[in-house]
Amino acid sequence: MKLVAGNSNRPLAEAIGGYLKIPLTKCVVKRFADMEIFVEIQENVRGEDVFVLQSTSFPANDHLMELLILIDALRRSSAKRITAVLPYYGYARQDRKPGPRTPITAKLVANMLTQAGADRVLTVDLHALQIQGFFDIPTDNLFAAPTMVKDIREQFDVSKLMVVSPDVGGVVRARDLAKRIDAPLAIVDKRREQPGESEVMNVIGDVDGRDCVLVDDIADSGGTLCNAADALLKRGANAVSAYITHGVLSGGAVARITSSSLKNLVISDSIQATEAIRVAHNIRVVSISQLIGEAISRTSGEKSVSSLFK
Repeated sequence: MKLVAGNSNRPLAEAIGGYLKIPLTKCVVKRFADMEIFVEIQENVRGEDVFVLQSTSFPANDHLMELLILIDALRRSSAKRITAVLPYYGYARQDRKPGPRTPITAKLVANMLTQAGADRVLTVDLHALQIQGFFDIPTDNLFAAPTMVKDIREQFDVSKLMVVSPDVGGVVRARDLAKRIDAPLAIVDKRREQPGESEVMNVIGDVDGRDCVLVDDIADSGGTLCNAADALLKRGANAVSAYITHGVLSGGAVARITSSSLKNLVISDSIQATEAIRVAHNIRVVSISQLIGEAISRTSGEKSVSSLFK
């Protein structure tokens, strides 16, 4: 087995390598003067089972091109099998046509990965489960819920918890986590007037006197989380925290969250944390390196990965 990492999230790649007790394969990923990407694999990978570790996070286009070029370099180096490991699958929010003459970019990225030479894909908490069907190669979608549940049990009195979905679209994800900790479920019903903005309309469920935990896959602008927290507190919640798999947190999101009524925001390290995130008083990062490392180990050993979902 070989582990190859791009530049998107070296700390996570090194943590996965540490879990597997395998050093990262030596390779060069650099830019020419015009920012064109150059890749060179500096170890023999002929006949090897290779896993390419790369989140397509900001800057998404650069990291996506790095991943595609790494896969092409490995294919031309006669690797036996190439698995693209994307802890965060960028462009996943563009999974359907919201209007006329718009792309389905999640499908386009799936096609690009396949055409570059990937034999299978491993990712975490896809924005929409149907994206797995966009691939014509085997695709494993891991869930960060077991990692989140472990942290929730350590931080909260579960008997007083209420799991909350910040929107109707995330009910399935929130319900799954609520079942894992045997907690009730509430839903925040919101109306989004335009991209990047949200307006809370109603809270479905009795949150009075409860410690609420918002659960979602992506936090980008942070507006949805902050508005949901305000709505829950107005309806009698004791405190509101949030558990989010992918902390995109673009623009002024970190400042918005640190000044909000959210007690804590817990994110995974699927996207490398910025300095602003690391120093924020109410944002904390938990690692999914063991989850991904175990999935890689089982994939390489042709063992079942489905037990990791439990």
